[in-house]
Amino acid sequence: MDLAYIPSPSHGVVHLGPIPLRGYAFCIIIGVFVAVWLGNKRWIARGGTAGTVADIAVWAVPFGLVGGRLYHVITDYELYFTHGKDWVNAFKIWEGGLGIWGAIAMGALGAWIGCRRRGIALPAYADAIAPGIAFAQAIGRWGNWFNQELYGNPTKLPWGLKITSSSGDRVPGVYQPTFLYESLWCIGVALLVIWADRRFKLGHGRAFALYVAAYCSGRFWIEHMRSDYAHHILGLRLNDWTAIVVFLAAVAFIVVSSKIRPGREETVEPRTAASAAAADGPADAVEPADAAGSGADASEDAAGGSDAPGAEAESAESTEGDESAEGAAAADEGGEASPVALDKPADDGPEAAAQAVAEQPSPAVKPS
Repeated sequence: MDLAYIPSPSHGVVHLGPIPLRGYAFCIIIGVFVAVWLGNKRWIARGGTAGTVADIAVWAVPFGLVGGRLYHVITDYELYFTHGKDWVNAFKIWEGGLGIWGAIAMGALGAWIGCRRRGIALPAYADAIAPGIAFAQAIGRWGNWFNQELYGNPTKLPWGLKITSSSGDRVPGVYQPTFLYESLWCIGVALLVIWADRRFKLGHGRAFALYVAAYCSGRFWIEHMRSDYAHHILGLRLNDWTAIVVFLAAVAFIVVSSKIRPGREETVEPRTAASAAAADGPADAVEPADAAGSGADASEDAAGGSDAPGAEAESAESTEGDESAEGAAAADEGGEASPVALDKPADDGPEAAAQAVAEQPSPAVKPS
């Protein structure tokens, strides 16, 4: 008799009238929201704009769901396309069956499309979203608990999972809760990536590669505990081989990338960098107060410049006046100067002066 165990839910779906609310779908949806929320915070912290992660997730999430289902159906085709099986069940994603390997691969393709549309480098986006994906996996694994699936071998441990359903290939009993192990492992992976990213300033896709490598190392030993049917190659389950290959690829990427492109990206979103540069303006920009002062000084200079010609004109006029006064004084002293001669300009020449003297009437002779 088992005194302690983890109970399974009696129903994996609750009907709200004609609408079925499935626990598996709820876990997937909540996981997506957590991934986008955390990814958005990390993206903003790296210099990106709010909403970019969600916009790209519109491409990544549908691609990821399709890829996850395709991987499951291809690797477990006998569940849908062998004798006595209904191939229509391959489309019933709500009944469970998403392969994380296909979900990540196709999700990355969708993210790449979204990144190209916004002019963003995919590695920078992947680094920001990596811990959120691990948290999403941790939440999504509880969908297997609602469906009473993906458990391990029989156990007497107090945290064993009690299976009550007998549908399909299930046998009621207490089994290793592999869904719980993987959920806890994914939480640890997310925390590891967050810590390593802060400590070592990971960039150019290395934070995402660390997530992949850490998840694969846990998936390898958890896969050995599962009791569900799987294809075997050289004594290992197919997912074990997948974990080994992907783990080695992730580690190689971290090593090579660290040598080729060390450090972290300075700019993750070109649009944000351009906006910041436009807001800062040129380095020699004049402050408004200084500009006003400069304008006032310029106005004063302009006013001073415009007065200079007037001053020169006044000086010329005064000079001419002085010359006229001197001419009048000379005429008074000489007594022989004619008013006509005085009215003539001095620069008319000797001919004009002679003509003026000829036209002058003879002076009256005073009686002796």
